[in-house]
Amino acid sequence: MAAATWRYRGDLEAERPAALVRFANGRLRSPESLRFTVYRSRDTAHPRKRHRRILVSETERLCYVGHNFGSGVMRCNSLCRYFVGVLDKESGQMEVYNAEMFNMQPLLSDNLIPDDTKDYQKKSYREKVDLCIEAFGTSKQKRALSSRRMNAVGSDIVSTAVTKAAANIIDAKGVTALMQDVAQDDVQTISAFLPPCHEDADRPEHVYKFEDILSPTEYEALRVPAAALASATAEDIARRAEERSHCSFVLEELKFLPADEKSRDHKARCLWFLDTLIKFSHLKVIKKKHPMGPECPHIISRKLMKSFTSLTYNNGSVQNLVSASMKAKITAYVIVLALHINNFQTDLTVLQNDMKLQESRILDIAKALRLKISKAKGGLGLENDQNHKLGTLSLPLPVQKAPAGQRKRRKIN
Repeated sequence: MAAATWRYRGDLEAERPAALVRFANGRLRSPESLRFTVYRSRDTAHPRKRHRRILVSETERLCYVGHNFGSGVMRCNSLCRYFVGVLDKESGQMEVYNAEMFNMQPLLSDNLIPDDTKDYQKKSYREKVDLCIEAFGTSKQKRALSSRRMNAVGSDIVSTAVTKAAANIIDAKGVTALMQDVAQDDVQTISAFLPPCHEDADRPEHVYKFEDILSPTEYEALRVPAAALASATAEDIARRAEERSHCSFVLEELKFLPADEKSRDHKARCLWFLDTLIKFSHLKVIKKKHPMGPECPHIISRKLMKSFTSLTYNNGSVQNLVSASMKAKITAYVIVLALHINNFQTDLTVLQNDMKLQESRILDIAKALRLKISKAKGGLGLENDQNHKLGTLSLPLPVQKAPAGQRKRRKIN
């Protein structure tokens, strides 16, 4: 025979290594007559569950079960790697495959007789394993089983106690007071996503510093994309308004760019970033590496993904999501940036329409930012008789108060 050579083949089938079995209760007299059945997890998308397998074998006297997950799994699978070689004696070629070790344990029950298997078949896999532990488990396994069952009973008792306590609180405090507490919690939740606030500032521009919105490096990166806004003519602005390439707030502010070149460039950069934030808030799940397009600087794309998205697990992969809390954070940063653009007074109604928010939502965020809310008549695509809400940042900052109660619902005639 020629000198043997070997070749690594990986898994015997797709994501299915070969199985090496050992029987916990000794050696079998005729192992060649055994037939094995493999059960795989249906959750193929989950990176951990998709590799779970259960190996079942049956002899004339006993059933055997082995698995590669759970508390009773053999530790050697995580500490060592196993391989199986299949040698072709004629060619001298050996095919090497991945392998996995299974510890086959007998499946028994004290009250199981051939004519009474219906109740046993209805039991879950967990319950069947518990029966095996009761019959053949070690002292440690039996203690763990007893502890788990006691915890299950304790959980039921706690759940009943919590339900009873909740009912007592509702009876004692009333639904109205509880709704006020929920509203206060909502304000506190919003506050967690606000820009850093310097309450001891002596000037409005120092309450929410511009550097906390855009770092010097990020600000410098906006010079190139904002150049088109800084050089926009009246015809360009009219065309952009017709194409709706920018939000209403930005289109209106482009009409009033300063004549001074430095101030004009500064305002153009702020407007470009504000417009990008509003467009980003309309997204749901971020699937692209550069969701705002190739013209958006890399450092700005990284800031958007890192600061204004939350990670979520879906279909076996991690995704970036613009959640409701992240949209609240974006809204807070948009309002603060608009304050810096408009001498610390801005039209909240225009921003509300651009961001497609309810008025109550943007007012809650504005109040959390310690703005004074007032009314004013205004246009900008709305009816002249529609009241606009203005937000003003002035010193001293108003004291945050808990909501006085639920807002009155508008009656629909």
